Amino acid sequence: MATNGQNNGFFTRHRWWVWAGGIVAAVIVLASFMSRDDSVPVRAATVSRGTIRSVISTNGKVEPLQNFEAHSPIGTTVKKILVKEGQHVKKGQLLVQLDDGQARSQAARALSMVRAADVDVRSLQTGGTQEEVYTLESQLAKARTERDAAQRNLDALRRLQTRGAASSGEVLAAEGQLARADADVKLLEQKQKDRYSQPEAARVEAQKSEAQTTYAASQEILGQLNIRAPFDGTVYSLPVREGNYLNPGDLVLQEADLSKVLVRAFVDEPDVARLAPGEKIEVTWDAVPGRIWDGTIGSVPSTLKLRGARNIGETTCVVDNADFRLLPNVNVGVTIISAEHHNVLTVPREAIRQDDSQPYLYQIVNGQLQRRNLKIVIANLTQVEIGDGVTEKSVVALASTNSKPLRNGLAVRVMQ
Repeated sequence: MATNGQNNGFFTRHRWWVWAGGIVAAVIVLASFMSRDDSVPVRAATVSRGTIRSVISTNGKVEPLQNFEAHSPIGTTVKKILVKEGQHVKKGQLLVQLDDGQARSQAARALSMVRAADVDVRSLQTGGTQEEVYTLESQLAKARTERDAAQRNLDALRRLQTRGAASSGEVLAAEGQLARADADVKLLEQKQKDRYSQPEAARVEAQKSEAQTTYAASQEILGQLNIRAPFDGTVYSLPVREGNYLNPGDLVLQEADLSKVLVRAFVDEPDVARLAPGEKIEVTWDAVPGRIWDGTIGSVPSTLKLRGARNIGETTCVVDNADFRLLPNVNVGVTIISAEHHNVLTVPREAIRQDDSQPYLYQIVNGQLQRRNLKIVIANLTQVEIGDGVTEKSVVALASTNSKPLRNGLAVRVMQ
């Protein structure tokens, strides 16, 4: 009880001090609430000058620019292989020999047909074989002799008739004999002149043409069985081995000049309209990390086609490949640079907003957001080139860190 009395006495004696302390505390708390910062924390970026590229990223495939494929012309076996896959070869170099025994036999038969056809043509031109010509000449000489004899006999009978020594019947018989002899001569002369009819001549000429075609084909097959390089290049595919049997049309080897290759890029339909001849292309291959092959668009798509689930247009470019690192038929990454500007004003794409087709951003001025309408020149996935609206080194808002929406006039503070 004594203790309570003492406490009551203390508060009674010092109550003014207690009240004063409470008032000061209340003032401090109220001041802290009144001075609390209601600004929104935001991330920000600075408008700067730099290089920006608008690109189309896609995939493509490498193809030989100058390609040679050798196929077996007939059913045969691989006799000898003189090169290895990946080997550089010279024009005219013998690469592979296929068994040519059957082809040589066919070529010999074809040559025999040609020679026989030549004999027939010469016979056509001379009126027959030598024996036929000699026989016909002999028959013609005999017929002319008989005609001359008949003429002399008729002349003699006519003279005798005038003297009454020959009858009219004898003269008529002699005239008939002369007419028959003359007809025999004319027939043999016609036969000598036109030994063959037009259909017969056409048949002989056709046989000669067929024989020559067959022989030329057999010679071509023989040439294809000894496979030579048509140009300097690289044997990049050699799927056969010595002793393998090949069916007609089977692939023997592929050679290409790989110092330059063709890259065929597959561009999705929405990006096709952005393509133009001469645009720069960068080619990458996962097998050679960090390496970039440069080229330019050589042709733009003239039509679209379905490739898997994609509707694409195909564009091509020629790429220097002096070290032969790019190989035919490999899949590559393709970056098409549709625009590239240097020393221009750029901001992060995150800063750009859209309102009724009008792009804008929020510039931070004295801790407040101020809307600035923009003219966008080009854009890519991370940056935007702006033509006007803000100046270099202006600070622009990206987004709030507490998910609050940004608006014109909003008080903000930049978070580092």
